[in-house]
Amino acid sequence: MTARVSRRYSFEASPETVWSFIADPAQRAAAISVVDHFEDTDAGYRWHVRLPIPLVNQTIAVDTEDVVIDPPRYVEFIGRSPAFAVRGVHEVEPIDATHTALDTEFIVDGKLPGVERFFRQNLDRELQHLAASLRAVISTH
Repeated sequence: MTARVSRRYSFEASPETVWSFIADPAQRAAAISVVDHFEDTDAGYRWHVRLPIPLVNQTIAVDTEDVVIDPPRYVEFIGRSPAFAVRGVHEVEPIDATHTALDTEFIVDGKLPGVERFFRQNLDRELQHLAASLRAVISTH
């Protein structure tokens, strides 16, 4: 079974500010609470994910890459690991000069017992973390 969550968030920020955050793989990774750490690789980047499930007692390396980038409005990434695959889609939509909407979707296909259940229960919270991280960046501008 697949875990899928789509949300729309509104920000009091320019589209450029929202885009600069969402287009940056490091900022996206840092906003996800289960990403223990992040590194650049030759093929893209690697998230080291720590899931609080019984059968997984170490971090999971998720090789991730941006597969579609259409600045300044759309970025899509995929990540692959032995435990799960993830696809993220983020679309920036200007509302006016000082307000921007962000449509975001995460889809996770688990390959190990407990992974899909974890993400079905927690994926919405992870998107909330992403929005909160973006709001924190906006508040410093």
